[in-house]
Formats: sequence, C-alpha cells, structure tokens
Amino acid sequence: MAVRATVSRFPIDADAREGSGLLWGVTVAPFAAADENGQSPAYGSGGDLLPRCENCWAYFNTYCELEQWSWSCSLCGNLNGLSSNAIERYSRPQSCAEMMSSFVDLELPPQEESDDAALQACPVYVAAVDLSSSEEFLELTKSALLAALEALAPGSLFGLATFSHKLGLYDVQGPIPIVKNVFIPPEAEGTLTIELEDVMPLLQFLAPVDTCKDRIASTLETLRPTTSWERTTGAGQGMDGVLLGGRGFGVAMEALCSYLGSEYGNTFALARIFAFLSGPPDYGAGQLDTRRYGEQYASKGEDADRALLPEQTPFYKDLAAVAVQVGVCVDIFAVTNEYTDLASLKFLSIESGGSLFFYTSTEDSTLPQDMYRMLSRPYAFGCVLRLRTSTEFKPGNSYGHFFPDPQYENVQHVICCDSYATYAYDFVFENNIGFSRSKSDVPTLQIAFQYSVVVPPQELSSSGGVSTSRTKHHSLQRRLRIRTVQFGVAQDIHELYDSCDPEVVLSLLVHKVILASLEEGVREGRLLLQEWLVILAAQYNDAYKLVQYSNGSSTRSQIDVAFSQCPQLQPIPRLIFALLRNPLLRFHEEGVHPDYRIYLQCLFSALEPSSLHRAVYPVLTSYATPDKQAYPRHSLSRAALLTSGSPIFFLDAFTVLIVFYSSTADPTLPFPPPHDCLLRTTINKLKKERSITPKLIFIRGGHDDASIFENFLIEEQDVDGSGLTSVMGFVSFLEDITQKVLEFIK
Repeated sequence: MAVRATVSRFPIDADAREGSGLLWGVTVAPFAAADENGQSPAYGSGGDLLPRCENCWAYFNTYCELEQWSWSCSLCGNLNGLSSNAIERYSRPQSCAEMMSSFVDLELPPQEESDDAALQACPVYVAAVDLSSSEEFLELTKSALLAALEALAPGSLFGLATFSHKLGLYDVQGPIPIVKNVFIPPEAEGTLTIELEDVMPLLQFLAPVDTCKDRIASTLETLRPTTSWERTTGAGQGMDGVLLGGRGFGVAMEALCSYLGSEYGNTFALARIFAFLSGPPDYGAGQLDTRRYGEQYASKGEDADRALLPEQTPFYKDLAAVAVQVGVCVDIFAVTNEYTDLASLKFLSIESGGSLFFYTSTEDSTLPQDMYRMLSRPYAFGCVLRLRTSTEFKPGNSYGHFFPDPQYENVQHVICCDSYATYAYDFVFENNIGFSRSKSDVPTLQIAFQYSVVVPPQELSSSGGVSTSRTKHHSLQRRLRIRTVQFGVAQDIHELYDSCDPEVVLSLLVHKVILASLEEGVREGRLLLQEWLVILAAQYNDAYKLVQYSNGSSTRSQIDVAFSQCPQLQPIPRLIFALLRNPLLRFHEEGVHPDYRIYLQCLFSALEPSSLHRAVYPVLTSYATPDKQAYPRHSLSRAALLTSGSPIFFLDAFTVLIVFYSSTADPTLPFPPPHDCLLRTTINKLKKERSITPKLIFIRGGHDDASIFENFLIEEQDVDGSGLTSVMGFVSFLEDITQKVLEFIK
C-alpha cells in the first residue's frame, strides 16, 4: 500500500494552508505490494481479533500507547480497554504483525464452509463481443481473448456472449458449441422478455478454462459479423427505410449483470465482464444519440468542449450501481474511430472497478497485449476502502474509480483492484485551531483495505516429501490490510514548500481539473489550473519577500515564477504548462476527439503519481551509444537536443516509447539498438513495469518522419493552442504568469 502526500510536513492550520497556495492531500495505491519506500507489509492472521477504538473505530497500531490493561488510540486519543485475549496476545509482541509494523496485512477467518465452497472461489469471466462490427474487429477480439485464456488462472470459469440486435449465449462444454439467441427489443425502454437463466442455466454457460480452453478457442473462430441484411430484418427499418441500428449493448450488459448476479454470494466470488465494442450503442435500451457530435455546434452556438463531456443518459450510471450491488466488474474495450460517446459509457467501467480501453484502429492496437497484461497481474476483489484521520483534520474530497458507500462517509467500494489502482484524497481542517505546536499530537492517517483473493491449491506433502494428496480447488481468502502513517507539521511556510512532492500535487490537480471540465467545460478547467499557479507563485513571492514595492507599486523584475529559491517547487510550472498542452485540456477545435479526451480522463485519474508525471511531461534521456547513457534528463525542447550533442534520444511518454537517432548521428551506430544493449534493457524494464502496453517506435532523423517525436518537444510551442509554433512557448508562458501574478498582488 503506497501512500504519498502533497507535502510530507502538514500545514499547521487553515491559514498556513491557504497562505501557501499548495494543495493538501494524499494518493493511495491500496493493493500495491509494497509501500512508497519498497517495504512490504507484516503478514499475519487474526484480522478479526485486532482491537478497535470505541470512539473513532480506528484499528490498533504501533503508534498507539499500550499499557497493561488498556491502549490509547493514535488517531483520537481515546483510552480503550483490552480484552483478556488481547492482553495475552500482546504479551508476546513478536508473535503478532500489528506489534511489529504500522503496515500489516492480516488474514480474516473464512466464512462458513458450504457445499458450494469450491465454486465460490472460482473467478468468473464473461466476454461480451459486438457482432455489429467488422471482420478486422472480430479478428482482433479473438486474438485478445486467446491471450486472455492463456493468462487466466486455473480454476477460472469462462463464458462467451455476443450482442447485436440479439444476445447470444454459447454453451462450449459439449462436443459441438451451441448458441442460444434472445432478440433484444428495439424500444429505448425495453428489456428482455425472458430471463437468461431460463435460456441457458448459468453453470452450463460458464465453462471451466482448465478443461474447455480448446473448445472455447474453436468457438471463437465461428464468430462472424452480423450482416447488414440480418440487421435490417432484425432491427427493423424506420418510416423512410433507414436502418434503425443493431448494437443492443445496453440491454446486453443489463441482462448479463443480472444473469451473473442472480446467484451472487453462493456461486462465485468475482465476476468480470469484458465488453468489446466497435461503435456506439444504437439499439434498444441504453442507445445513444451520436448526432450530438458534429457540425451542428456552429449553428446552435453551443460550447463543444462543454456539451460533449457530460453523459447524455443516466442509463449506464444506473447500471454501474446495479453491477456494484451484485459484485460484477465491467471492463470496456472500445475499438472504433467513430464517435461512441464514451462520456456516457465510462461509468459502467470506472464505477464498477473496471478499466476503459480505447483504440482508434485495429491495425496497431495493443489490445491482446493489454488483455494478457491485465489478467496476469494479481488483483483483489470485493474491496472496501476506508480512510481515517486524527481529530484535527478530515478528508474533503475523494477521487478515483470506485463506488462511494451510500451510507458511510469516506468508505469506498471497489469490485476489482490491481496493484496499480490509485485513489486520491484532499484534506480540510476540522476547526480553526489546527495542529498543536507541541510534539505530542502528530497528524495521523489510517487506511483500512478489506479485500478477497483467490488462493491456489496447496500441495499437502507427507514427511517423505512425496505428495500424498492434492487439494484440487482454489480457495477464497478474505484479508485486511492496514497502513497507519504519521506526518510532521511545518513550523513555517518555508518548511511547507521544502516538503512538497510535485508529482502528488500534479495528481490532485489532474483530478480537480477533470471535475471542473466535466461540470463547467474545458475552458474552465484550463482557467482553474492557471489561476492556481498564479496564486501559488504570488504566495511564494510573498513568503520569500521577493516583491519590492516602490511608490506603492511592485517592480516586475523581482517576480520569481520559476521558484528558483525552492528546488521542490521548480518542476511545477513545467508540469502546468505541459498539462495545458495535453489533449486532456486542449480545445475541441484543435481536433481533440471527445472520446479520446474521456479516455485520457479515465486513464489519468487512475495512475500513480510517477506514471502520471511521465504521461503529462515525458522523460527525455540521451545516449552517447546504445550502451552508454549521456544525460538522464532533458527539457522537452529542440534547444536541449541541439546543445546536448548526443546522437540518440529516448523519450518515455508512458503510452509511447520513442527511440530517436538524430540526423547527425554517426552512421556506424547500430539502428535500431541491438537487443542486448543498455537502452533495450531499459526499455524492456519499463514495458514490464507498466500497467498498459506502451507503443515502441524507432525513428531515424533525416530518413523517417520525425513528427511524432517532435510533437512531444512542447516547450517551444504556444500554450494557447493557436496551432502556430512560437519559439517562446514556455518562456512566454512564464512571462504571462508573471504578469498575472503582478495583477493578483495589486
């Protein structure tokens, strides 16, 4: 569980926080295998025996004061009694994890064993494939599902469904695959007239991957796109003979969620739907009107940046609530270059703990690799996340792909959570007093994360080392992971600035500008970002007494917007500049596709801070040869390339990795870099660590089109997005901020 704060020393009170201009909050990756310093948790059992504070319900931890019969809560200070069992347990401190570390992962006792215990531990995966699509789309989807079958753990159950103007369920357990179809009603309020359980019993539909992998693979080969004739007769025609459509995605998802949820709790622990979509849902309930994207904005005078971001129907948000209730996680894989209105569809994936993947073409799509990568890594499910704080402060807003508990504050439900999933919180003071200036009261956070994992069968060996019996079934394990963290308090504004972590500040800013964009439009999101930087720069200049006043007016030359006296703040202007250049906040008229913008919102709001940093402001490294690094970091400017004199550059933009050989590079240097060189080793390590598959591109300057690489050299580009390259991009941006700081001070 990695926890990173915007400032490692917290502001002493509300005045100090506001006076600094900094954001105050944390990012949390609850299922990360280690903490932010690489330390693993102390593992143990007896999670149900852990004492809890009678006042604030925080868990006992190493920061609590322990006496013979009682303990004081490190969050609220309440004195709690100890049970006789706890007294005995804590008389042997080395035997229990919570006495050894403030980061623990404890096993909870199993639920009562039932006859279906073996089935309960079976993870269930259902592929829902769009047949209102092209042959190319289906070929890509088949490749992705074959990759998925290789990655799925033994003991998993797999179901195959298809949708168009009808919903198809496949029985792959017999010698010949059987498909049963149910027609989807075309009405926008329609639902299926028959329960899927009556069409095909669930356990007939869900096939064990261990024994049916080959049959599933051969069934995938039988998938064909629905012909236009089928769609016309099935979907029906309008009055003027125009095809009404035939992609009944909404009804299909609704039916599959209730199908998988009908036995929830006594059939399986985790259900995950992979929805493969080749275009907008245009048929039946949940259909979307994609005509809202196009030329009509010019005539209506609407702000396209504002109109295309909110959802046009609550259908998918409501369906996400149903999915969460029945424990179904939905991953959406949209492979399309037509407007699909991901703004409406995204809720189904992000609120159910799933992911939203978006590919604009089938040709260079990394879908199979992403599918394999996603299913190969460990993940938890049925998760509950709770953040508690000491009494002086509390969480203000929470951000991330979760479903907030309708009853309890600061409790989030996550159906499926992998080691990369990151959530963010910002803080507010509970009152005007703030933190004590004495060392006795220390700002304390406690994050509790309860989750389930599927544990593979253990071999039971006899003393002779020969396996005498083998448990064939996977088992389900419920665990409780708790991290208690204490922070220092900054005694003055300089300490606060010196303890800043720019990457975490960027994370919280991204969450805030996404929210502002959704509510008020992209223009408002950009304004919010620039205003925040102006206020921070003004407060910094004031704190360092850099503003000189003469005749009642400040002198411009003294204003420092590069934060030259505080190294921790220096990266921030570049990060803000880059964020304003990012498609996330570029204007609609600059050619940013609304679906791509929504995809970036979903991606960026789930990334841990270091990955987000790369996605916003890529890392540019230079090499003297493929085996020798020259400089570890350059600014993203053409000037940096020219002055470095290095022949090879490597750019890591998170989703794209580019190796660029300059046109002046020695022609004897091997291109592309050999597989056993340092540069390749670095690339392979980065690819392995990444949550999604980055595209790897090799460019030889003077021979290949270098525009994709040059587009990342943003510092000489105009931040206003006029499209005209300005030699003074970043420099003029700083000048503009300087002017705004002067106006703000006045």
